[in-house]
Amino acid sequence: MAVQRNKSGANPKSAGDGRGGWGRPMSRGKNTSRKSASRKFSNPVRSGRTAKTATPAKTIRSAKAGAATKRTISKKKQAMYRRRRIVVGVALVLVLALIVFCVYSLGRGVGAINTAIHHDEVYAISRDTVPTPKKTSGVKDCSAKDLSLDLSSASQSVPVGGSLEFTAKIVHDGSDSCLVDGSDAGRVLTITSGQQTVYTSALCATDSRMLLMAKGDKDIQQLKWNADSNAALTECTDEADWPRVNAGTYVAQLSLKDHPKVKSDPVTFTVGQILVVVATPEV
Repeated sequence: MAVQRNKSGANPKSAGDGRGGWGRPMSRGKNTSRKSASRKFSNPVRSGRTAKTATPAKTIRSAKAGAATKRTISKKKQAMYRRRRIVVGVALVLVLALIVFCVYSLGRGVGAINTAIHHDEVYAISRDTVPTPKKTSGVKDCSAKDLSLDLSSASQSVPVGGSLEFTAKIVHDGSDSCLVDGSDAGRVLTITSGQQTVYTSALCATDSRMLLMAKGDKDIQQLKWNADSNAALTECTDEADWPRVNAGTYVAQLSLKDHPKVKSDPVTFTVGQILVVVATPEV
């Protein structure tokens, strides 16, 4: 039996019941094609292709503007940052100076404590010997022929336990300038009674009093004797403990320690008893 076909070549029966040329419905074939196409383009990963996402131009411009903003800082902010750096630097310098000052003060304090602890060892001075003063000039010392001495007393008598004042004078008779010790230990006052020495001003050593004297110069000093005796002593003690001399006749004289032959004229005076007058009542 022959089957008739229409002009399109389709089977009428198949066309009439909605099937294709291979006995499949046409509608199903169309749906399958659409689903395959949709599956093909909707899942690019599965199809082995990488989808390229387009970046909007507005987003690109915003990113560039943000980068430019980060790179560029206004002058006002730069000045603010500069001031902050200066303040921080000054603060660091002050802290460093404070640390240095504290360390220095601590060192000075430790040194002061150490000095106070060892004060006696550092500042101990021996008083046993007195060094001879050194000459600081080229002037020569006075010789016996350059000087003369003169002594006078304020009174010719003094009571026991009293005091007598003397005037001691050094006169330069030479032609050249020279040095002489004018202290009580260099220009010595000696008081004797007969052949016995009762007093000498050289017992208690004093600081030297160097005099630069030229021709015609005079050095005048006042001396006071308290009518006491110290010649029997071997060292200087408190003058209040020295014994008083007895009544009698005494002789005072000046001499130079370095030139014992240079002497003044002797001065004679007396030490008398203290007279006590007792008034008797009238009868």
